[in-house]
Amino acid sequence: MGILDKLKGNKAARDKAKQASDAAEKKMNERTGGKYEQQIDTAQQQAERRMGMDRDRPDQQ
Repeated sequence: MGILDKLKGNKAARDKAKQASDAAEKKMNERTGGKYEQQIDTAQQQAERRMGMDRDRPDQQ
């Protein structure tokens, strides 16, 4: 079982990963002064989608 399988099957792990993703996005926006906010947001969405954490999709149990 790979790490992505564990992430997809564990709600607590998904929540923690989302918090880490949000924190990383916030830190990058701070460091760039918001200059690349749209690109950072797009990258975050793509990374989350690849890990099965779409925010538009309801949580799976």
